[in-house]
Amino acid sequence: MHREERALGFAPPLCPDNLFGHLVATAVPGVEEWHDGAYRRTLALPGGPGVVAVRPGAEHVTATLHVTDAADADEAAGLARRVLDLDADPAAVDAVLRADEVLRPLVDEAPGRRVPGSPDPAEFAVRAVLGQQVSTAAARTHAARLVRGHGTPLPDGLAGPGSTLTHLFPSAPALTAVDPDELGMPRTRKRTLLTLVAALADGEVVLDPADVPASRAALAVLPGIGPWTVDTVAMRALGDPDAFLAGDLGVRAAAERLGLPARDRDLVARAEPWRPFRAYATQYLWAALDHAVNVMPG
Repeated sequence: MHREERALGFAPPLCPDNLFGHLVATAVPGVEEWHDGAYRRTLALPGGPGVVAVRPGAEHVTATLHVTDAADADEAAGLARRVLDLDADPAAVDAVLRADEVLRPLVDEAPGRRVPGSPDPAEFAVRAVLGQQVSTAAARTHAARLVRGHGTPLPDGLAGPGSTLTHLFPSAPALTAVDPDELGMPRTRKRTLLTLVAALADGEVVLDPADVPASRAALAVLPGIGPWTVDTVAMRALGDPDAFLAGDLGVRAAAERLGLPARDRDLVARAEPWRPFRAYATQYLWAALDHAVNVMPG
């Protein structure tokens, strides 16, 4: 085992509340946790399983890397940067969004909001389907069952004392062994999940942050994968800064509270000036709601 700490820099400002709040509120038991003042999660790395712990700071994020092979430390640090969206340019983002009279107060109150990301687009696509039309708690429960039944257990001692981390999130090939009867969800969503898993496992669908349009197109043709799922994956896992969740219940609620159009197509039209940063506008819209995703974990 290899352990090291790194200081992950970023362009200020950085608002940690929604970033860490979202990751922890949606954390999959066994794979993610908030422990000892840090967001921690397991990682599948070339040399074996790893665990990364990230703590917010005023000038940098401290990343503690626990890896099976020391050669994987750079990749683990890079994945941590992706999860925290540390390569964003908040000055450019906030300048565009602050020009909108509705978003301006939200930006001024907490500038530098980032888009919580994912180290593995395939994992996040599975989690997005699990989250279709259900609560955050229900999605976490569904994901935890898959982790316990099909995830790879961590080596003893990797997660450290007091940790609840136990597994890697199961890969798409591992999830092809899922029995539909073990999925506690409607039949149509079972079919969507199993179709997605099969497409990911055989390479029919490749989710590549370097080719967002092709990844979007490949997802969109699968049965049961609608605009909300495509845009959620694009925003959270593929790094598309302009993905926009006009049909999201939270976005709709925020739009109503802020006096923005309620209908999807009207909201999309109203959001044109927010391009090319509508994914960040989504974070500011969610910030108008009282929800755990907006609260820095205690």
